[in-house]
Amino acid sequence: MVKIIPDSVEIMTPLDGQAILKHLELCIRNCYKSEDKIEPGSAEKMIRKIIELKHEAMLEHFSVTVRLITDIGVYKDLTRHRIASFAIESTRYCNYSKGKFGSEITVMEPPELVPGTEDYNVWLTCMQDIEKAYNTLAAKGYKADVCRMMLPHSTKASVIMTANLREWRHIFKLRTAKAAHPTVRHIMAKVLAEFQKQIPIIFDDIVAE
Repeated sequence: MVKIIPDSVEIMTPLDGQAILKHLELCIRNCYKSEDKIEPGSAEKMIRKIIELKHEAMLEHFSVTVRLITDIGVYKDLTRHRIASFAIESTRYCNYSKGKFGSEITVMEPPELVPGTEDYNVWLTCMQDIEKAYNTLAAKGYKADVCRMMLPHSTKASVIMTANLREWRHIFKLRTAKAAHPTVRHIMAKVLAEFQKQIPIIFDDIVAE
C-alpha cells in the first residue's frame, strides 16, 4: 500500500549563530586588516552593513548542510542551483519492491490537495496504480533503473544539500516567492524559518510569500 508522509527539514550542520557572525567578521576584516577593531557587538554591525551594501561575497565563507524529505519535483527545481552540492536518494539503485522499503513506494502529501476530497482521491488512486505497476515489473525481474521510469513527481526523495550562506539567500529569495512551485515554496519556507531562528541577521530581510 502506498505510504504517504509530510515533508520535513533537518539542519545537519551544528549552528552557533554568534560564532558564525564572528567567523564572518574575521574574514571580512582580513580585507582591511582591521582585526584590532573587533569588539562586543562589532560582528553584528559589520554583517548588517555588508548586506546593506550588497557585499554578499563575504557570506560565502560559511556553508550549511540541510536534509530535506521532499518529492522528486522539488529536488529537480533545487538542483538548478549550481553553487550547491547534492546527495540524493537514487531511484536507480533503491528498489522499492524490496522488504527494506516495505514493498511500497513512499509519496509526499500534496499540500495543494485536501485529504478526503474527490481531487485528493484522484491523486491517491493514481499513486496506488503506479505502485502496483512498479511492483508488477519488479516481480518479473526488472531492475529498479527500469521500474523507476514509472515513478511520479510525488515520490519521496531524501535530499542532502549544502550551500554557502550567500547562495542560501539567493535560493530563499527565488524559492519562497509567489512564482515558485507551491510544494517548493512550502518546504523552503520551513528551511528559511529554521535559518532565521538559528542564525542572527543574515536572513532577517527575507520574507516567505
